[in-house]
Amino acid sequence: MAAVPKQPFFYGGQAVIEGVLMRGRDHYAVAARRKDGSILVKQEPLTSKVYTSSLWKLPFFRGVQGLVEMLHLGMRALTWSANVQMEEEEVQLSKGAMRVTMSISVIFGLLLFVGLPLGAAALIHRGPRSVGFVVIEGIARAVILLGYLVLIGSMRSVNRVFEYHGAEHKTINCYESGDPVDVEHVRRASRLHPRCGTGFLVVVALVSIVVFAPLGGLNPVLLVLSRIVLVPVVAAISYEGIRGLAKIRDTAVGRVLVAPILATQLLTTREPDDRQMEVAIAALQAARAGEIGAPLPLAS
Repeated sequence: MAAVPKQPFFYGGQAVIEGVLMRGRDHYAVAARRKDGSILVKQEPLTSKVYTSSLWKLPFFRGVQGLVEMLHLGMRALTWSANVQMEEEEVQLSKGAMRVTMSISVIFGLLLFVGLPLGAAALIHRGPRSVGFVVIEGIARAVILLGYLVLIGSMRSVNRVFEYHGAEHKTINCYESGDPVDVEHVRRASRLHPRCGTGFLVVVALVSIVVFAPLGGLNPVLLVLSRIVLVPVVAAISYEGIRGLAKIRDTAVGRVLVAPILATQLLTTREPDDRQMEVAIAALQAARAGEIGAPLPLAS
């Protein structure tokens, strides 16, 4: 009996400190450039039920899984890449220190992208809270997000991360086009990709207006809680929207709908150099190791 072909897999990743995280079918991998110029690669299997259970591959459930994955793998990869850069100084970040840092970041994010938009809507909107209140809140959230990205993009250290973000996108675009995944071909690929975290945030801002529209009349405490509790719902709907747009991106309608998502990535990606592309290629190869037809990872 012939083997049933696997469904197409959407590879994805994140930029980390002087490196790139890539998520494959069964493994994730992080590659980072050491200070001596060599590339160090870390690869681990995805064994948690969040990654292996068929439940989390179903529509909408996979959106929640993607959110958990972004936080879980992202934190591990960021800690590892930071330690690679500090290895010569014999100083290492502990998991506890990273958890504290991430907790502070989450609190800051909630204040910035939940509290501040709600406060802005309360100041601007007059009369009983309604759909208009939620629309103002959504617009305020989008403006704050774009302003934040512009602000941090002016920092040199963040620009380095944005260059690796561009390398990640170019590598995945090259792979999905069917071209050989080497520096020569990756260099020609676009640094913009419809399945991107930045574009995801744009869709989240739009979806949140629809999801929160019936809840505009809640008292202030429930209003804030609803924004936090319904994050998985908004993420699940947004994820399906992103996947749908990615499938039609080459059609006339798809190009129009994807345009705003790609445009926002101009804020969070930069053109990488060849050395940064080598790191992204190493991460993708390691993430694909073990799959049929996948090349072996580059030597570290």
